[in-house]
Amino acid sequence: MSGDTVIRTCNLDVYQKRTRVLAGVNMELKKGELVYLIGKTGAGKSSLLRTLYADIPVGSGEACVAGYDLASCRKRDIPYLRRKLGIVFQDFQLLTDRNVHDNLSFVLRATEWRDKTAIERRIAEVLDMVGMGTKAHKMPYQLSGGEQQRLAIARALLNDPEVILADEPTGNLDLETSEEIMKLLVDISHNGCAMLVATHDFLIISKYPSHILVCKDGTVVHEDL
Repeated sequence: MSGDTVIRTCNLDVYQKRTRVLAGVNMELKKGELVYLIGKTGAGKSSLLRTLYADIPVGSGEACVAGYDLASCRKRDIPYLRRKLGIVFQDFQLLTDRNVHDNLSFVLRATEWRDKTAIERRIAEVLDMVGMGTKAHKMPYQLSGGEQQRLAIARALLNDPEVILADEPTGNLDLETSEEIMKLLVDISHNGCAMLVATHDFLIISKYPSHILVCKDGTVVHEDL
């Protein structure tokens, strides 16, 4: 895998339990590149993302992500792989019993940050990056949907990932908020982080056009607008 390549698959088969949902997936994602992953519900988008962050084991073929060979990746290596990834979910998956600051500090401590000053500095940095610098004391239920997704993106940025995998990041948001979130993701990619975004939102794709991967007929094909 070249120095700029963050994700590469070759003849990758993706399984959901024992059912093959995608066959022969060939794709490559480089630093600073934004790629959309589209397809009908059940076409395999989420299964492919889950394979890329090692939640589903590689069925057959090759998959390299952030320098890790997923086919031979040991279970104890998966947390280290995920530190190089940012994962953004449609339903935010925030910790509802703690405020914005503590949602982020929990992740940093879980990934072996120990220096309190460094933790506070990094939390302030990522909140500023996503326009949430004044919201550290807020509880998730006090945030709008767009603010909750901004917090989820801030969480994904904490360990300075090489790539962000976003699964329907605008799926629960209105059009105006969706555009704000997508612009934020585009800006992050311009700073060098690769971005793979699964989406149904063709208005967003038309506003921020980029390379497209389509899950259809049991495989992934390359298209462009």
